[in-house]
Amino acid sequence: MTSDPIYAAVLVNYNAGAELERALRSISDELAGHPWEGVVVDNASTDGSAAAVDAHAAHVRLIGNTTNAGFARGVNQGLAATKAPYVLIMNPDCRLMAGAIGTLRAALDAHAQCAIAGPRILNPDGSVQGSARGDPDMLTGLFGRTGMLRRVVPFLPIARRNVVAEEAIRSGQESAVVDWLSGACMLARRDALAAVNGFDERFFLYWEDADLCRRLRARGYHVRYVPGATAIHRVGQSSRTARAFAIRAFHESAYVYYATHVAPAPLSPKRAVARAILHTRCWVQLMAAALR
Repeated sequence: MTSDPIYAAVLVNYNAGAELERALRSISDELAGHPWEGVVVDNASTDGSAAAVDAHAAHVRLIGNTTNAGFARGVNQGLAATKAPYVLIMNPDCRLMAGAIGTLRAALDAHAQCAIAGPRILNPDGSVQGSARGDPDMLTGLFGRTGMLRRVVPFLPIARRNVVAEEAIRSGQESAVVDWLSGACMLARRDALAAVNGFDERFFLYWEDADLCRRLRARGYHVRYVPGATAIHRVGQSSRTARAFAIRAFHESAYVYYATHVAPAPLSPKRAVARAILHTRCWVQLMAAALR
């Protein structure tokens, strides 16, 4: 008799190439000996990457979309297709290091109101990616993880508030409560995700993780950064095939987040300011991308 799965792994794939197979292999290695289920939601990839599911068919099944439905909707599809109480949400260009899932689950189990636990995420060169962050605001574009001023003056309080991962590491804590965690890799309680109806599908790509964590916190949950668990993330493997589209999606989702959580009043002048700033920033990035 097969045991009910304890863990569900949900990955949304779009032209991730060989990275998807490496991600699935790392999950399979981590969960060896545990009952688990996995779903890869493929958003109409054209590079054949979805075939990587075949090597893991004992645990993982494929949901193939005929069009690119976006990340948030894809995750929600995966949630609807699984039932395990612990849900690993992971990008196909991530891979887990040994012990990551057990360490994340221990943090969830130790804190009843913790909805999501996120690992220390590293770039392939071993540098810290900055996956635990403060709530976004008007200055996040300058002092956020990829912001220009954060690279120049990382010691300023506003820079340290926007990216707090390094602070948690230096403190030596086993885990730290943070505002939000990167959706590139997180372990969540299914019942908590269900309480807020999963991801908000208005976010096609980017910022859906910040929105999810904020809505969970509004319901009395919290999220924790767990530096003892590690994942490696090769950023942008999916978006590299549609760079201009990804840039536009980033800025559109940033506006949706801002209008929802920072300036919720429909006639707020802050919305117009945010729209103008984001439009300009998007245009600059599109021009820079075109020149590369």
